[in-house]
Amino acid sequence: MSNIPKNYINYKSSPVFDPSNVPKMFLHLHNTRAGVYGKICVLSGSLKFYGFADRKAEVEQEIVIQADNSAISPPEYWHKVEFLSAETTFRVDFYADKDSPIAQQSLSERN
Repeated sequence: MSNIPKNYINYKSSPVFDPSNVPKMFLHLHNTRAGVYGKICVLSGSLKFYGFADRKAEVEQEIVIQADNSAISPPEYWHKVEFLSAETTFRVDFYADKDSPIAQQSLSERN
């Protein structure tokens, strides 16, 4: 899994999601724009992260994220998540270079 560069800041966070309110996009292939890292923070339960080399590729990695742990999705990396329990909750913190327009203007994490 990737590390967030030191000069990147958390410029935005998603709401807390559970199986009843998660946007369907998170359960299907999606990615972030160039320059944006997503930190998936599991607050309760467990979540499975699937990473793909590209949009049409097979699964490249699977990571189970337990409560109080997180995983990093690098910019433009295709991924999706799967709830492993009904009690699972998570949020995504988005990071961008502190001097970038993305962080300064709190732009969308997607193109």
